[in-house]
Amino acid sequence: MTKRSVAVLMALVVALLGFSSTAFAQNPGDITIVMIVKQSDPWFDDMELGINQFKADTGVNAYTLTPESGDPALQIAIMENLIAQQVDAITIVPNDPKAMIPVIQKAREAGIVVITHEAPDIAEHVDLDIEAFRNEDFGILMGKSLAEKMGGKGKYAGFVGGLTMTTHMEWYNAAVKYIEENYPEMKNISKEPYVDENNLQVAYNRSLEILRVHPDIGGFFDCSAHGAGIAQAVRERGRSEDVVVASLAIPSMSATFLKDGSMDHGQAWRPADAGYATVYAAYKLVVGEEVVTGTNLKATGYEDVVVEDRIVYGYAPLVITAENVDDFEF
Repeated sequence: MTKRSVAVLMALVVALLGFSSTAFAQNPGDITIVMIVKQSDPWFDDMELGINQFKADTGVNAYTLTPESGDPALQIAIMENLIAQQVDAITIVPNDPKAMIPVIQKAREAGIVVITHEAPDIAEHVDLDIEAFRNEDFGILMGKSLAEKMGGKGKYAGFVGGLTMTTHMEWYNAAVKYIEENYPEMKNISKEPYVDENNLQVAYNRSLEILRVHPDIGGFFDCSAHGAGIAQAVRERGRSEDVVVASLAIPSMSATFLKDGSMDHGQAWRPADAGYATVYAAYKLVVGEEVVTGTNLKATGYEDVVVEDRIVYGYAPLVITAENVDDFEF
């Protein structure tokens, strides 16, 4: 019998017999929950702060593992190792959600709780997927902001970190659809998004090329957190006054560009809060409790979640401006 099965069985015994749950409480220090992030950057550094805070608050053995790059094979290898260690729960922000399905199934067959973040398209294969908001709403916010700041007309281009990154693609598609339906004088210069590989230098280089090939472009939006690379290219070409940049934004990376006007709109959610909510949800499942609509996951924006088809929605969007960028800690 797996550790998870034991936890669920003990919870049923408590419910059926009416005993105090403290008599069967699992020692938090005996529970191991691991977060596998996408890569090493300020975004996931902040997420790790949330995992560490959860550990401090609960006493659970919770920690973060970071692959050397965004190669999905590295996340799979880390997960295989954790299965061999028989940890209680694995939480992950997958670079390629669908590529993770076989190893996720293997972990769950071993009795390990598996919860994803930013992977709603594979929710049927995991215990839960945690989302900071409904992705369509977040994408619409980006498309609307770009369109308004472009005056509702002109050419634009969109970026994602990778074509297999579910949330990036959902934001991109929602933004483009919103613009097409509401701003007929705007034109997307590409049928598919440009890819910045979650890399500032790649975003910078590709933006320079777009500016060269499409000198009449009026705006960019970036669904990865590397719009600062686009803003740098726009600034260096002296186009800050006539080219709009809207991006998923890490405040520490974007502050300079927001303040000098080369980035016009930033939006995000707090990675530390998302990390905390994700591992807290895993903890609840490990000890035999449920996560349902109305559950409080103890993080800002996740105090009253909505659960639909294994997807847990908080409401935690942030709009980042030149005026408030210094208020954020990541």
